[in-house]
Amino acid sequence: MPVSSKRRLVADALRDAIATGRYRAGERLPGEHDLAARFAVSRGTVRAALADLADDEYISTHGGVGSVVTFDGAALDPRGGWARSIAASGTDVTTSILRLARVDDPLLQAEVDAADAAFVEVDRLRTVVGERPVSLERSILPAVGRLATAPTDGLVDDSLTATIAEAGLVPASAEQWVDVVPLDADDARLLGRAEGTPFLRSRRDSRTAQGAFVERVDSLLDPDRFRLHMRFGTTR
Repeated sequence: MPVSSKRRLVADALRDAIATGRYRAGERLPGEHDLAARFAVSRGTVRAALADLADDEYISTHGGVGSVVTFDGAALDPRGGWARSIAASGTDVTTSILRLARVDDPLLQAEVDAADAAFVEVDRLRTVVGERPVSLERSILPAVGRLATAPTDGLVDDSLTATIAEAGLVPASAEQWVDVVPLDADDARLLGRAEGTPFLRSRRDSRTAQGAFVERVDSLLDPDRFRLHMRFGTTR
């Protein structure tokens, strides 16, 4: 097997282990020697695979700073989709699409440096089965490829993550801002809470490796279930 294929195999296996919660947020990964023995590869291949994961923000390395949103302690994977990550944690969550529409927004185009002013808006409500909703997420994405037809054709496999991939957009970097806000009347109604209830508010902007805009998602998150885990200068 070529070295590049071995590197990808190691990286994919560790990525799945992190995304599905086998390695918890903040938990240190096995050392390079142990991983090399486990996958029957060289330590150089392991080191290269870990560098790929660091580039994708799955792990942090010495001197690095990283953050990940967790749900009931399990790390959520923005690339594989939060629904998959939450399901892997053992919690049964349903996702309802509240809005799927195309809009023109020249101001947003300038703000995120997008190639065009045409965007697709996707609003989703996630609810723990038998309980109240736990998050309200509003995404806006460029109206390109399969995303452009989503308002009429629906999402690929009812998944925004799959639709983004079908559109040929591969998030490679992101910026995130988090604060706490009181719910306004409309959002409180959707989330089944009293107006003014404090919720985590997260904004995440993601881009391709070439710097092209992929997605802005504004999320309101139940602070009883969600946390923002930060890592500073720690090797996992």
